[in-house]
Amino acid sequence: MGVAEGSRGPLGFAGPWCRSSGGTTPLQSNTVAKQKNNGKVIDTLSILSWTSVAQSRGFEPFPTEELVTDEDIYSGLSDQIDDTGEEDEDLYDCVDMEEEEGNEIYEDLMKLEEQPAAPTDGKMTADDMRRCCLQELYQTEEKYTGTLESITQYFMKPLQMFLGQNETNTIFINIKDLLDLHQAFLSEMKSCTFYKTQQNLYQVFLRNKEKFLIYGTYCSQVESATKYLEKTSMEHEGVRMKLEECSRRANNGRFSLRDLLMVPMQRVLKYHLLLQELVKHTMDPTEKENLKLSLEAMRDLAQCVNEVKRDNETLKQITNFQLSIENLTDSLAQYGRPKTDGELKVTSMERKSKLDRYAFLLDRALLICKRKGDTFDLKEFIKLQNFQIRDDSSSDKDNKKWSHMFLLIDARGTLGYELYFKTRELKKKWMEQFEMALSNIYPDNALANGHDFQMFSFEDTATCKACQMLLRGLFFQGYRCCRCKAPAHKECLGRAPKPKAADRLESAAYWPVCGAIRRSSLIDIWAKVFQPDVDRAGAHDGISPISPTSMWAYRGEIHSFGNITKRADPPVRFTLLHMHAAQTRKTK
Repeated sequence: MGVAEGSRGPLGFAGPWCRSSGGTTPLQSNTVAKQKNNGKVIDTLSILSWTSVAQSRGFEPFPTEELVTDEDIYSGLSDQIDDTGEEDEDLYDCVDMEEEEGNEIYEDLMKLEEQPAAPTDGKMTADDMRRCCLQELYQTEEKYTGTLESITQYFMKPLQMFLGQNETNTIFINIKDLLDLHQAFLSEMKSCTFYKTQQNLYQVFLRNKEKFLIYGTYCSQVESATKYLEKTSMEHEGVRMKLEECSRRANNGRFSLRDLLMVPMQRVLKYHLLLQELVKHTMDPTEKENLKLSLEAMRDLAQCVNEVKRDNETLKQITNFQLSIENLTDSLAQYGRPKTDGELKVTSMERKSKLDRYAFLLDRALLICKRKGDTFDLKEFIKLQNFQIRDDSSSDKDNKKWSHMFLLIDARGTLGYELYFKTRELKKKWMEQFEMALSNIYPDNALANGHDFQMFSFEDTATCKACQMLLRGLFFQGYRCCRCKAPAHKECLGRAPKPKAADRLESAAYWPVCGAIRRSSLIDIWAKVFQPDVDRAGAHDGISPISPTSMWAYRGEIHSFGNITKRADPPVRFTLLHMHAAQTRKTK
C-alpha cells in the first residue's frame, strides 16, 4: 500500500461556478483534481466555452463540428497501456482494486455539503484559499469522527450480541481506540480554527503524532478483518441479516460495514495532503515554517503506517517459508527480511559436484535446501556476517545454462560455496540481493562519530537520533549503537551526533571487541597489531591461536572484560584478554 495521492483541496470550491452555468451535471472537484472521468470534464468545458462570458474573454467555443464520442476517444487507452513494457508492472503492484474502492468510499463520505460562495470577481486570494483549506481540514475531520461514531454505535455494539469477544476484536480491531483519539483530536483542532489561534494548529498535529501510531495496528489487520467479516456473514444468516439492518439504521443502507472499515486507512494517509495545501497557501513566514513541521510529521506517520502494513505482509511470507522448510529450528524473522529465493546449483569445498538446490536469502542468512515436493529439506544454514561474495566473470564467457557463477566465501578462507545460476540475469539479480543484504549487516558510516551501529529490532517506538523521524516497521526498523543505544535510520548513520561521555564509559574497555574490529579492517588490525604477540604468547601457554573471524563471532555478546571467562571458550578468552592488554600498552 503506498501513501495516498490526490486530495480534495481548494478545487472543491470551484464547483458552484461550474454548476451556475447550467445544462451540466454537477462536476465534482475531485473529478478535475484527479483527472477522473475526462469525458465529463471536456463536456463541461465545451458547454462553458459557448457562454457569453467565455466568448467575451476571447475563448473560441468548441467543438465547431460533430466529433467522435468521448467513449471512442478513450476506448483505445487500455490497448495502448497493454503495449507498455513488463518492467513498469512492479511500480503498481501495491495499487489494488480494494484500495481504489476504499478511496472512492472515503471521498463520498467526506464530500463537503456547504460550499462557500465564489468571490464576485471570480478570483480567490491567498487568504481565501487558506480559509478553504482550514475549512476542509476541520469539516472532513468532523465527518470522519462521525463515521467512527457510526461504526461503534450502529455496528459494533449491536453485533456484540451475535459475536464473541474474539470475533468482535478481529472485525473491529482497535476502532474504539481510534474513536477516543479522534474525539479528543477534533476538540483540539476546533480550538485552533479561529483566526487568533490558527498559528497553534501545527502543535495539535505534533502532539498527536505518536498517538496516531495505533493506525499501524489497524491498517495491518483491516484486510484480514474484512475477509473474516465476509466469511462470517456468509456462514451465519443471522449475522448477515443483522449487518443489513445495522447498515439501514446507520446510513439508509448506502454503506456496508465492510465499506466503512476501509475509511480509517484512507483518512490517516490524507493528513499530509491536506496540510500540504494549507502550507502552500499560508503566507506568514513563521506560521508557514511551523506548518511545515506538522506536514513532515504527518508524512512520517503515513510512511510509518505503510511500512507496518508491508512488514505485516512480510511476516506472513516469512511464516510461509518457515512452515515449508523441514528441520528448521530457528525463527527466520530474527534473520531479517526476505531478499529473494529460487533454484540454483551449489558446490562446496567438501563436495565438488553440482547439487540441485533451492535457496532462501534473507538479510542475515542464506538457507540452502533440497526440494521435496511442496516442502524443503534444510541442508545448509549460512549466517552471512562472516561471508563475502566474489564474482567469477570468467563463468559468463560460456553462455550455457547453469554456467553463471559467483563465490560465497568465509572470511577465514576455510569455507566457501560456488553458486551457479541458470542465466546471466539471474546471477546478476542474486548478486545484487547479496550485496544489499551485506550492506545491511555492514552499512557505510556504521562507525561514524564514535558509534558502533548494528541492525536492531525495536520493541517500542523509536526515533532516529539524527533526523528525529520515526523508525518504521515491525522488526529490524533500523540500527542501534551498541555503545550509547542511540537509534538511527541506515541513511542517517553518518549524521548521528557523537555519544555523550557518559554513554561511552565502557567503549574504551571493550574497544577491541565492539566497533573498532569490523570485518573490513579486522585482518589489517590483527596482522599489524595483535597477531605476533598473540601467536608467541599462545605458543608459550600451549593454547593454539585463533583466527580473527573466530574472535569476531563473539562480538556483540561480550559487553565487558569482566564476564569474558563466563562467555568465551579458552582460545577466544585468551585472545581477547591478550588483545586488551596489548591495546592498553599501546595507549600508555
